[in-house]
Amino acid sequence: MILICFGTRPEYIKFKPLIKEMDGSIKYKTLFTGQHKDLLKDISFDYKLEIQEGDNRLDAIFQSVLNSIDFSEFDSVMVQGDTATAYAVALSAFNHQCPVIHLEAGMRTYDKESPYPEEVYRQCISRIANVHLAPSDYERDILINERCGGDIWVVGNTVLDNLVGREISYNNNVLITLHRRENHHLIEDYFNKFSELAKEYPEFNFILPIHPNPNVYKHKDLLKDVDVVKPIPYDEMIDIISTCRFIISDSGGIQEEASFLKKKVIVCRDKTERILTVGKNCFLCEDPSKLKNMVKDIKDNYKVNVECPYGDGHSSERIINIIGEL
Repeated sequence: MILICFGTRPEYIKFKPLIKEMDGSIKYKTLFTGQHKDLLKDISFDYKLEIQEGDNRLDAIFQSVLNSIDFSEFDSVMVQGDTATAYAVALSAFNHQCPVIHLEAGMRTYDKESPYPEEVYRQCISRIANVHLAPSDYERDILINERCGGDIWVVGNTVLDNLVGREISYNNNVLITLHRRENHHLIEDYFNKFSELAKEYPEFNFILPIHPNPNVYKHKDLLKDVDVVKPIPYDEMIDIISTCRFIISDSGGIQEEASFLKKKVIVCRDKTERILTVGKNCFLCEDPSKLKNMVKDIKDNYKVNVECPYGDGHSSERIINIIGEL
């Protein structure tokens, strides 16, 4: 029996195709740790934790997870990515000598401040994990070079399994998302730039699903001539990605999805762990002052003709076979 743990919408989205593939073939139960309650209102799960109140949100997540999970009925625990949920669950499992399977293992920037705190969390999970499911050969080699131990498998990225069969087109929509903790001090500058772009290019419809994080949401009134909307359901978001002209975002998941759906992304970060997409369909914007020139460069040169480096949309099938072997 495997315990699958998630607390955020991106985690659930990457587990969703795997859970579907597991039905009827591998026994599992799910644990929701409750970080994105508003964004995951319609999902089902077997267990749920409540995030405690506290002065530090990250501390509160660890306090809520540690010593709260009964691992006795499980052969292993599966976590995804680099969130506080993933690390807290992995650490608790390690303390109970329950083997850890890490989905999306091996991604690195080697800068503990970017992304903060995720870079440290994923490196720590790699030291704990018994099974590493890496997106590509690049991440596999990182895990080998770091001498993380355990079984390392290249499986692709499960988020792409959600995208198989999607039709790709290019309309006049430009999707914008911005939420990362390391960008909070730049939100005001970026939002002003988005407004300037929307005014300069009225032929495009700039769509920004506003993130509920207070450090983002409090600046929403700065957005002028931008279509500011509430958080969008995942399937609707994929419809927008598959049909838009290009994307401006700091989301790692969108980098992967856009690569599969042949869309260019201006990545509002100074570093990215999705190294294999840089210079192909993703282009780093290290500072808001660079954004206008980057939009000018890609607004008419928007098509992507390279293959996605993170798989073919059949990662869940590979993982099921690996788990069966183990």
